[in-house]
Amino acid sequence: MRILILGAGGIGGYFGARLQAGGSDVTFLVRPARAAALQTTGLKVHSPLGDVAVTPRLLGAVDSPVDLVLLSCKAYDLDSALNAIAPAVGPDTVLLPLLNGVAHLDRLDARFGRARVAGGVAHLALTLDADGGIRHLNATEKLIVGARDPAQQPVIAALGDRLAALSPDYTLSADIEQAMWDKLVFIATLAGATCLMRAPIGDILDSCAGPALIAGLLDEAAAVATACGHPPTPAHMDGYRAVLTQRGSTLTASMLRDLQRGAQTEAEHIFGDLRERAARHALATPWLDLAHAHLQAADAQRRRVSESAG
Repeated sequence: MRILILGAGGIGGYFGARLQAGGSDVTFLVRPARAAALQTTGLKVHSPLGDVAVTPRLLGAVDSPVDLVLLSCKAYDLDSALNAIAPAVGPDTVLLPLLNGVAHLDRLDARFGRARVAGGVAHLALTLDADGGIRHLNATEKLIVGARDPAQQPVIAALGDRLAALSPDYTLSADIEQAMWDKLVFIATLAGATCLMRAPIGDILDSCAGPALIAGLLDEAAAVATACGHPPTPAHMDGYRAVLTQRGSTLTASMLRDLQRGAQTEAEHIFGDLRERAARHALATPWLDLAHAHLQAADAQRRRVSESAG
C-alpha cells in the first residue's frame, strides 16, 4: 500500500512516522521549508508511548496516484491542500481526512466523490518543538478510521491491519461519521470554554460561571449533533462530563494554544459550522454563539495586527 501524507506536522508527522517505522510505504508531501528541516534532522517523535525517528521520503509535488492519501491539514488550508493532492487521487485512491469537525466531508465529497472519501478521528495532544520535532503531550493516542462507502472497504481494511499491529488504540469503526460527530461535540465544548476563558478546565470550574458555561456548551453541541442525526450516546455524554468537570484539570484545547500564539484558528470550521447547522433546525445556541463571536473578534484583531506589521 502506497501512502501519501500531506504535511509532516503534528497529526500527519506523528502517524506517518509510526506507520513508516512499522514498515509501511509512506511519502510526505511537504512545503520547501519543512522539507529542508526534515532533510537535516529527520522526522522525530518524542512520546511517553515511545520515541520514533525515521528518515522520511519527501515530495514537493505529486504526479501519480497512490493507494491512500492521509489528509491532516488545518481546515483553513483545505482548499490549497485539495489542489496539492489532486494528482495523487486515482480511480481507486482513498482519502482519509484527520481534521477536526465534519464540514470538510462535504467539500471533499464534492471535489473527489463520496466513494473516495473515508473518515477518521484522532485523539491526542501534539506540538512542534523548536527544532521541528513532534512532541506528544500526554499518554493518549487514540485513532479511529472507517469507510463511508463500500468501495473503500479493501483499502481501509488493509490500513486497519497495519494500524492494529502498531497499537491497540488504533481501531476501525463501522460508523465513522458518528465517531467524528462525537469528537466534534467534545472539542466544541473544550475549545469553546478554554478559548472564551483563556484558561484550563480546572480554573474555569473554579470560576463563578464556569460550570454553567461548560454544561451549556456541551448541551448545545449535543443538541446540534442530535438534530443532524448523530446523537451522542449517554455513555459518551457521561464520559465527556467526567473529563470536563475534573477539578484541578490542566486540560486545554489546541485551539487555545493557537489563539495564544496569535495564529489563525479553526473557529469557522467548528463553531461556524455548528451554528449554521443549528440554524437549519431552529436551535438556539447562545453559548456557541458567544464562543464563535469571541474567536471572530480575536481573528479580526490578529488580521489587523498582521496588516499593520506588513
